Amino acid sequence: MTLCKQLSLAAALAVMACMGAAPLAATAQDMPAATAPAAPGDPGATPMTDQAVFEAFHGKEGIQRIADATIDRSVADPRIAEVFKGIDIAKLKTHLAQQLCYVLGGGCAYTGRDMATSHKDLGVNMAEMNALVENLQWAMDKEGVPFRAQNKLLAKLAPMKKDVVTR
Repeated sequence: MTLCKQLSLAAALAVMACMGAAPLAATAQDMPAATAPAAPGDPGATPMTDQAVFEAFHGKEGIQRIADATIDRSVADPRIAEVFKGIDIAKLKTHLAQQLCYVLGGGCAYTGRDMATSHKDLGVNMAEMNALVENLQWAMDKEGVPFRAQNKLLAKLAPMKKDVVTR
């Protein structure tokens, strides 16, 4: 497996970790009381400080397009569609966009649950995570994000794999 593929697996868990939010400006009060954190959630990684990487993703609007496209493609993907059954897709898109924006140093607050809590009952396996990462990479390519910037994001997301893949 290539380094790029390995890094891609990490990005998938970030996407799936967001499963539990509305646009980048959503707050905890937008979430049901049972899942709303008392404070901003744990996005699973510290933010980048290189503003050029954030800009390579075309700012908050580009990040939202990437999150939307990733989730839309994943919901329609027969390899992983089942994982998204019963999931609030609008909330998922919001949390993913918030998480990516936060990790890319865009100054967004992440209001979702932590990765382990978000994924504990989903039973995600490596093949499903790989499919999600492929969809994320497709969305980043579609947005015109340079390969090098994509890899920087994927490297930040990679450590979350341990909290996402549960079987």
